[in-house]
Amino acid sequence: MTKTMRSIPMLAAAILMACTMSFAQTGEALYKTKCQSCHGATGTPNPGIAKLLGVKPVSDPDIRKLSPEQMEAAVKNGKGKMKPVAGLTDAQVKEVVAYYRSLK
Repeated sequence: MTKTMRSIPMLAAAILMACTMSFAQTGEALYKTKCQSCHGATGTPNPGIAKLLGVKPVSDPDIRKLSPEQMEAAVKNGKGKMKPVAGLTDAQVKEVVAYYRSLK
């Protein structure tokens, strides 16, 4: 009986974590839905978008020197021709920026 009583809270916690993780979007999934259309699947925009909107590839030295905080501000507030990305929490902005910075 004591083992069962100890197992129930642990089982409940495991189920709660599994549900939370299945509904949470990763930085990669957020990038694909919110950013990929302009910044490209690998962080390299197509030439037409790059020229029209001035989007630089993730490998560009000017982009590489931006801090995570500067990138997060650009996502939240917009920058240049980039409009703010709506519908993201602060945690999601951090996740998508971390994913973008991981691209080569």
